[in-house]
Amino acid sequence: MTSNTRVVVIGAGLAGVRLARRLGELGLPAVLIGEEEHTPYNRVLLAEVLAGRYAPDVIALPAPAELVRARVTGIDRGQREVHCSDGSVIAYDTLVLATGSNAKLPPLRGLFTADHVLPEGVHAFRTMDDCLGLSKAVRPDARAVVIGGGLLGVSAARALAARGAQVVLAQQAERLMERQLDPSASKLVLRHLKDLGVEVHTECRVRDVRCVGGAVRSVELADGYALDADLVVLTCGVHPRVGLAQDAGLAVHKGVIVDDELRTSDPHIRAIGDCAQHAGTVYGLATPALEQAEALAELLATGEGAARYTGTRALTRLTLASGTPLDLAAFGEPTPQPGDDVIQLADATRGTYRKVVVRNDRVVGGVLVGELGTVGALARAWEGAEPLPETGPLLHLLTNDGGS
Repeated sequence: MTSNTRVVVIGAGLAGVRLARRLGELGLPAVLIGEEEHTPYNRVLLAEVLAGRYAPDVIALPAPAELVRARVTGIDRGQREVHCSDGSVIAYDTLVLATGSNAKLPPLRGLFTADHVLPEGVHAFRTMDDCLGLSKAVRPDARAVVIGGGLLGVSAARALAARGAQVVLAQQAERLMERQLDPSASKLVLRHLKDLGVEVHTECRVRDVRCVGGAVRSVELADGYALDADLVVLTCGVHPRVGLAQDAGLAVHKGVIVDDELRTSDPHIRAIGDCAQHAGTVYGLATPALEQAEALAELLATGEGAARYTGTRALTRLTLASGTPLDLAAFGEPTPQPGDDVIQLADATRGTYRKVVVRNDRVVGGVLVGELGTVGALARAWEGAEPLPETGPLLHLLTNDGGS
């Protein structure tokens, strides 16, 4: 691309900020459009802000040179223009969608008021405003119900407990973080939450949010059991923000469909991060978003065909340091198939668990809870998909310090 090419990036999350800053370093400054009033921030660390461990400014991202605060309302592909709610129009040569994802709001009775807003005391947990609103509302001994027991739900429940709330976590699946963890690791996370005073209900479906005078008072489960609630936190997953792309007529399935050059169905528009769907996958994780941003920066700054994004073998990692630490990591296929080798080490006293699955002399998955000293070596073995060395027992994978 030439130096006078105008790149406009919609979305000031991790992916958008990394792309804009990297382009600036490569001599191709970009215009970054963010609709939140806050300085761009690392969404991964919002639970630590809620727990009171970090002030909001601690998780701020280094903003690129040209940051426009505006809400984009439409894309004119013919004129190559972005239209904003304040009436401003921003022209582009290349447009990048880094619009991220929104919190999923479950179809519960009573969840919305007549004005289609969440009742007082009911909070999503996705943005800095969500975090600050929830932080302001929580009080010691407040009765808080967290709906959803995935990565975000566990983080939110833990943070609220650290603030002194009486926390109940309601999970529809049979165990916590069932997408990332195997049953043994889920049990350790369950034990960790219980040690913090969190009451956990699994295999239970929330049916109703009951309000009095526009404020939440209780949550009713499908079996009729009611949980008193001063606060309800919705952590039921996310869905890609694809509205702008759909309205502009771009190809969208689960996310905005992109090729190995992160190009959408319009050759002048790219997409990265949570909103992008590459090779059938919407990752929804930080590491793939950052890798896509790096690859696209190289492509845009050095020319077509200079780089490709071929996918990310994403490792899920959660490190919460406030109060009683919780560290876990999961990657690949933690559930073995017939014929796989499985190596496990568990220490009930220390609350640690390590497991790796090996297939045809290659690491195909693993789970670690507690001490993560070996995660670096395990992840490298998995990402490289290289045969394991013939010398030395497989056990060394779990006992050597991987330099992480």
